[in-house]
Amino acid sequence: MATPIVVPTPLLALPEGWTAEKDIKTVGKLSGATQRTIEPVGPYFLAHARRARHKRTFSEDDRIQAQERAKKVENDEDSEISEPEDPMMLARDAKDWKQQDHYKVLGLSKYRWKATEEQIKRAHRKKVLKHHPDKKAAAGRTDDDNFFKCIQKATEVLLDPTKRRQFDSVDEEADVEPPTKKQLQKGNFYKLWGNVFKSEARFSKNHPVPMLGDDKSTREEVENFYNFWYSFDSWRSFEYLDEDVPDDNENRDQKRHTERKNANARKKKKAEDNARLRKLLDDCSAGDERIKRFRQEANAAKNKKRLEREAAEKKAAEDAKAAKEAAEKAAKEAEEKAKADREANKKAKEAAKTAVKKNKRVLRGSVKDANYFAEGDASPATIDAVLGDVELIQGKIDPEEIAELASKLNGLKVADEIKSVWKAEAARLIGAGKIKEGEIKAFTA
Repeated sequence: MATPIVVPTPLLALPEGWTAEKDIKTVGKLSGATQRTIEPVGPYFLAHARRARHKRTFSEDDRIQAQERAKKVENDEDSEISEPEDPMMLARDAKDWKQQDHYKVLGLSKYRWKATEEQIKRAHRKKVLKHHPDKKAAAGRTDDDNFFKCIQKATEVLLDPTKRRQFDSVDEEADVEPPTKKQLQKGNFYKLWGNVFKSEARFSKNHPVPMLGDDKSTREEVENFYNFWYSFDSWRSFEYLDEDVPDDNENRDQKRHTERKNANARKKKKAEDNARLRKLLDDCSAGDERIKRFRQEANAAKNKKRLEREAAEKKAAEDAKAAKEAAEKAAKEAEEKAKADREANKKAKEAAKTAVKKNKRVLRGSVKDANYFAEGDASPATIDAVLGDVELIQGKIDPEEIAELASKLNGLKVADEIKSVWKAEAARLIGAGKIKEGEIKAFTA
């Protein structure tokens, strides 16, 4: 260890004749001390509230927060292999391990046969940390270790290449179902069928495996694809579904019988799988437009005139269809326009009728407001005479004239003013010859 060296540094001497009173100039004074209450805000307030609630010191809170942050980082690292756990799966009996989905048990459903050994190990560690019997015993569940056994069995199967291959061979969850007719009508034919053959390609003994391609694939590529798949050599086996063979040596006949039974079952399943794959190819090729196109191109030289005629007929049919659709569209638009016009006219007529009714109420209301031009209580005869003249005038003028007369009467309350308007209208109608003199009695006096 190095030895420190102390170097003495003396203070500089003050100039001769220096004094504080003479050489220091005071420019201000410090204010008096004031006691203030300071409150934390933002994240500091949350930290203060957390410490106060849990009665922690600063050091205790910092340590606990550091642990939680470390745990969060660990969870984030494993998030890629995380998925919700099905309660039915958690309640599974470990004895039925052959029926369990090993990938789902470990949270690797989205990877399945593509999961790497490292991912399986990481998923196993994560599940063990969560479901270890010791951890559940600490929570008071001493006999709850069934799912832990399922985890161990799933890991044992998936980390053993032979056992995993056997399980992948019968893993229906990894299969991609062939598209339905409805899906093919809406979706991309080559993409939908391509996903099916990508899934099936995992069983191939020969690589590389040709894929379906798209509508731009050459004839050679398409022929290579179908030739390869129609002679597909699959490693798929079905040992995983075998019936358990007795281990005891005493029952050898039963053991041989079970082995023969399993061998026959595997052979049958293999034949069924080959038939299934062939049906997939038949269905795919039946709807593959490229094959139809290649056949048409091969026959083009022989049947040029026929193809030209068919093309012309197709074009004529398309043109006729387009013309028909255009005519139907035009007719539909014309019908909709006519319907809209009828609706508009109907609404206009209804509005006009409503306006006329309203204006007529104004006309009748005006004479009522004028007490039917009588002093004191109007007699029934007077009322009938005035209303008769109102009805006569209303019957001789059109809606626009009724509206104009109503606008003149609207707001008038004085009987003489109202009567003068009616007299003027009666005089106008008499002058126009629409009403004869003597027909109107209430508005001429």
